[in-house]
Amino acid sequence: MTTTEIDITEDLIRDLLREQYPDLADRPLELGALGWDNQVWRLGDDLAVRLPWATQSADALLRKEHAWLPVLAPHLPLRVPVPQRLGEPSERFPRAWLVTTWVPGEPADRAPATRAEESAVTLATFLTALHRPAPDGAPAGRDRGGPLADTAESFTRGLASAAGRGLIRDPDAVRAVWEDAAAAPAWAAGPAVWLHGDLHPANILTANGTFCGVIDFGDLFAGDPAYDLAAAWVLLPDGAADLFHAANRPSPDTATLRRARGWAVLRALGGIHIGDAGVHGRPGGKPTWGPPAQAALRRLTATVHQ
Repeated sequence: MTTTEIDITEDLIRDLLREQYPDLADRPLELGALGWDNQVWRLGDDLAVRLPWATQSADALLRKEHAWLPVLAPHLPLRVPVPQRLGEPSERFPRAWLVTTWVPGEPADRAPATRAEESAVTLATFLTALHRPAPDGAPAGRDRGGPLADTAESFTRGLASAAGRGLIRDPDAVRAVWEDAAAAPAWAAGPAVWLHGDLHPANILTANGTFCGVIDFGDLFAGDPAYDLAAAWVLLPDGAADLFHAANRPSPDTATLRRARGWAVLRALGGIHIGDAGVHGRPGGKPTWGPPAQAALRRLTATVHQ
């Protein structure tokens, strides 16, 4: 049975809690969000239950969070969902699941950051704290955070699809940004650092025009910081990218910024496809991903023809 064939309901979650964590079973419970990999249900005022529902890889991602995020969370200046309990597969639900702390705020795909300077500094401070050297046993990033040139096939396919559907105004400008990024010197600044690995607008929360929390660390890995620095163009309002890079410590060099722009292009292409297709074949896709992705491409390509 796949997770999408299981009807995840309040009754199911209460049964799982009664079986494994009965002290939590009688708390108020309500659906919080339908994510790309997981459903999130708020449990009382301060906890949440995350259950995989849309991808086969979600179990491993939840276990990764359970293993590593409690170590990192105390050093991070924004609130994150700290794992509290790990639910093991059972006859009732054959996959792992988590109880975490609840992080309040609105996802940035629905409530974008509007205070440019404050949001730039807040994001830079968060990533400065996260981007510490990772230990030898840290997870690898699969196709993320390695040489950007290795993504050439994915980029070409994504650009052709978006251009063919009329979703991109200037494909040549998009290609110019990516090709410059792919040609940048590879990262050789020392040991791999911890990366969030999935900083798109649905995974960062806002309040009062700036960032207040970061969620979904399932793609946490160690690698090139350029991958996370792509968030400057994807998450921040117009004119805030330079403020963000100036606030980072250490300040990224030119090659790192070039690579970050390439990763931002790939992130934006993905958001455009998901936003255009609604659910794009998977329950976690959202139409709200399209507008911030389009804005990111506009920012990235603004100087190509100047």
